[in-house]
Formats: sequence, structure tokens, C-alpha cells
Amino acid sequence: MSTLVTPFTDRRMAEIVEKVQNGIRLSLEDGIYLYETDDILTLGQLANEANLRKNGKKVYFIENMSLYFTNVCEARCAFCNFRKDQGEDGSYTLSGQEMIDYVEQHIHPGVREFHIVGGHNNHVPFQYYVDSLKALNEKYPNVTLKAYTAAEIDFFTRISGLSIKEVLQELQKAGLQTLTGGGAEILSDEYRKKMRVSKANVDRYLEVHRTAHNLGMKTHTTMLYGSVESYQDRIEHMLQIRELQDETNGFMVFIPLSMQPKSKNASIMRRNSAYEDLKTIAISRLMLDNIKHVKAYFINIGPQLTQVALTFGASDVHGTIVREQISHAAGALTPAGLTRKELIWLVKGAGRIPVERDTFYNEIEVFD
Repeated sequence: MSTLVTPFTDRRMAEIVEKVQNGIRLSLEDGIYLYETDDILTLGQLANEANLRKNGKKVYFIENMSLYFTNVCEARCAFCNFRKDQGEDGSYTLSGQEMIDYVEQHIHPGVREFHIVGGHNNHVPFQYYVDSLKALNEKYPNVTLKAYTAAEIDFFTRISGLSIKEVLQELQKAGLQTLTGGGAEILSDEYRKKMRVSKANVDRYLEVHRTAHNLGMKTHTTMLYGSVESYQDRIEHMLQIRELQDETNGFMVFIPLSMQPKSKNASIMRRNSAYEDLKTIAISRLMLDNIKHVKAYFINIGPQLTQVALTFGASDVHGTIVREQISHAAGALTPAGLTRKELIWLVKGAGRIPVERDTFYNEIEVFD
């Protein structure tokens, strides 16, 4: 191993380097220390080595398309600028055919995944959400449906009277193949109270994914960082994900999401620093030793920082997206999507090997 340990690397960091190199799991205290250290180069190199052991120099992307059937939502999370009330200017609820019309206008031949999330719209029945997937699945049977957050699944149980398992099974019949990772925010009920996250609590978020895994689904998971949470909250979040992964081995990727301010005109002081973003990606890679991929999400951190993140532990740059709306409804200043050619350029520019994948990380084409 070649992790840089200089005279400026303190004893605590050297101990963590030794633990990682010997396959010893990092603790809560280790994770908090990594957030507190200013030795970001050793941290980055250690995360880079951990990633290279899992993935070599390959970095994955997918040709996908983000879809949003409705922005009407009963929840009023403090960080969300996407949601609308029923009847409010800008609110919408699309039928399956209306969504197909939208897709027909924007889809390109290489798209192999629809990434579907939206509001918790209690003005329509659960069957609406089932029929939405069914319409897409019938029109585009070769495109994977990655749909709904664990919080949406929990919401569906309330409006349908069905159990988590029954909801998932109904959606699977309609074509659902995997869940998105959203709705996790920070897995702390205290945080959720402070940020008015009036949707699935911690236990329900984890139980939705546990149930999905037990039904044979592989899923995604996230962490939305950069508001009122502490470093300890972030590490405890990762540890809860790690514990569930030990139990089910159902998560394919962990996605740290950098919080966006509510306005594009927000001061840089209202945004996470590049330093914080790189640290979070690196720490995620080191703490989550049982999840193969950590994603650098260019929508939130920008393409250039995404390139740097590929040497800080990230092995995935998401996908083409086409037109992202949730982060851009807030203060995201990044592109709403990138082309396949741009993603290949981005990865090669970081000295890595771009790999086009499907939803489940099966390799489609390697650009070496």
C-alpha cells in the first residue's frame, strides 16, 4: 500500500490508515475524526486506495432519464423547493399518457433507465402510482424502471392500507425493478423533526429497503448533508446503512447528496464547500466497506469537482439524466444533464476508465 503518511500526519490518522489497510472496520469515533482532520490529502489517498481495491480504475455511468409524474406533495420538508400544493401555480400531476408524450419528446435511443421520483400526492389513489409505472413499462419494456423513494413507498402504505411488502409487490407487477435512494436525508429522528421531514421515519426508511431486498430487489441509498446535522449524525447515518447492508447485501451504491440552498442567488456561504464535499465522499468510501460503489453526483457538486472526486473514493458519476428538476428547483447551478460523450470525457479527464453500465452495474461498454 502506498498511502501518504508524512511527518504532518498525526498518530490518529496513522492508526486509521493502518486499520483500513488491514481490513479493520472504522468506528463511529474514526469517522468523526476524519471529518475533523485537515489532513485531506491522506484521507483522499486512503479512500482512493479503498476504491481501487474494489473497482480498479473503472468509473461507471448510465444513459438514463429522470421523470417526475407529480410535484404535489403533502410533506413540507424545510429543504425542499420542488413541492407544490394542489392547485398552486406550477403544480402538476401527469397521466401515464402525458408522461409518455414528454418522454417521446426528450428520449434518445441509448436510454436504458427511467429514474422516477415525485411528490407525496394524496389527491390521487395508490393505483395512480401503479398505473404510471404500468404505462411506461408497456410503452418502453426494455427500459428499467427505477422508481420511488422509500419515503414514497411508506406514503403509499398509508393511502392504500397495504403493507410495505404488498405495496412493493403491486409495483413489481407493474414493472418496478429497483428503488431510488432518496428520502433518507439524515437517518436521525431528531434531525427529521428539526427539518420538518414529515415522511418516513428512520425505522420505516430502513424497513422499506430491508423488505425490498428480501423480495430480491437491489436498491440505492443516499445521505443529504450540509444543513443542521452534526458530523456524528452523518457517521451514524452511514453506520445504519452499513448494518443493514451486512444483513441483506441489497444496496448497490451509496450516494452522498450535497444540500442545495433554496435560491440560485444564494451566497457561497450558504453552500457546502468543495472541501466538505470531497471529505464526505472519501469518508463514505471508507466507512461503507460493504457497499461496492460510492457515487459522485455531478448535479449537486458540479462536473469538475466530480472529476476530482474520482480520486477521493467515487466510482460512479450517475448518468445522462436529461433534465433534473429537484436540485434545480432549489439553488443548483450545475448542468441539468450531461450527454454520454460528456460523461466519457469527464471520466477520462480524471485518468479513469469510463464504463457504461445498466441499472444493476452490468457492464455494457468499456472505453479504455
